[in-house]
Amino acid sequence: MRLPAAVLAVSIASSLLAGCASAPQRGDAHAAAAIAPCPDKPKWGDPTAPRHIHGNTWYVGTCAISAILVTSEAGHILIDGAIDSAAPGIEANIRALGFDPAQVRYILNSHEHIDHAGGIARLARDTGARVVAREPAATALERGKGDRGDPQFLTVASFAPVPSVQRIGDGDTVRLGTLALTAHATPGHTPGGTSWTWRSCDAAGQCRDIAYADSLTPFSDKVYRYSDDAAHPGALAAYRRGIETVAALPCEILLTPHPSASDMFQRMGPQASKPLVDTGACRAYAADAAAKLDARLEQERAQPAPAAH
Repeated sequence: MRLPAAVLAVSIASSLLAGCASAPQRGDAHAAAAIAPCPDKPKWGDPTAPRHIHGNTWYVGTCAISAILVTSEAGHILIDGAIDSAAPGIEANIRALGFDPAQVRYILNSHEHIDHAGGIARLARDTGARVVAREPAATALERGKGDRGDPQFLTVASFAPVPSVQRIGDGDTVRLGTLALTAHATPGHTPGGTSWTWRSCDAAGQCRDIAYADSLTPFSDKVYRYSDDAAHPGALAAYRRGIETVAALPCEILLTPHPSASDMFQRMGPQASKPLVDTGACRAYAADAAAKLDARLEQERAQPAPAAH
C-alpha cells in the first residue's frame, strides 16, 4: 500500500544535532579492530567485519554486497539485505557494533535483484522492520522477482518474497526520529532502481552528505535491448535521467550496492588508502555509467536484434 502522505514518519522524541542525524558513536573500537581480509574475487555471501563509515552510518554487509546501517536513538534504518544466507551475518555485524537488530525499524532497497534483495524477507521477519521500496521494485519484492522490464529478467534468480512492502515515491523521505533518508528514482540497471541520500553527523558535529547511489551498469540477458523503445517504452530515457540524477545528488561520501564499484573498503577505516570524502565522486560515477551505456548502445547498433521466438 502507498502511504497517504509523501513522507513516511515515526514520531519518536529524540534530540537534533545541528539539523542533521547523529547517534551514539558506539562500536568504534570494534570497527577499528582487525578486519578479516576479503578475497580478490569475493562471493556474494563471503562475510567480513563491520566498518564505520561516518557519524551514524556503518557498513554491515558482506565482502561483495553492501548493507548500510544508519542509526539513531529512535531506532535504525537498514539499506539492502544481500542474499538470504548473508542475513544472519548482517544481523551479527549489527550486534558486533553494539546495536540491536530488533531496533531496525525500516529496511530500504536499492534494486530488485537477489544479491541486494534476497535477504530482505528474512531480515524483516527477524527484526520486525517495515520494508520500503519504490515501484516497480516494491511489486517485484512482493513477488520475489521482477518482470520483462528488468534487463536481466531471464538470467537473475528469484528470491524469498517480501510481504506488504510500503510504497515510496521519487523524492519522498523516510523519517525516523532525527533520521531522514530520501529516495531518488534511478532506473536503468533495473526499473525500480533507487538511490538514497541522507546527512550524517559525527560526535564532533561534523556533518556529511552521504549518497547510496544504485548500480547503473547496463547489464542484460541476451534478449533485452536498451535501444528497443517499442519493447520498452521510455526505459532508455528514464535510464539517462537516472544517471543525471546521480550526478546531481548531494554527495560528499559515495556508497554503492557493490563496494567494489566505488572502492568503498579502500576508503574506510584507519588503513584507508583513498579519501572517504570526495565531492566529485557521484559525478564521476554517473559519467562512467553514461559512457558504459553509450558503448552498449553502439554495440546494439552494430549487431542485429535476435530473432523473435
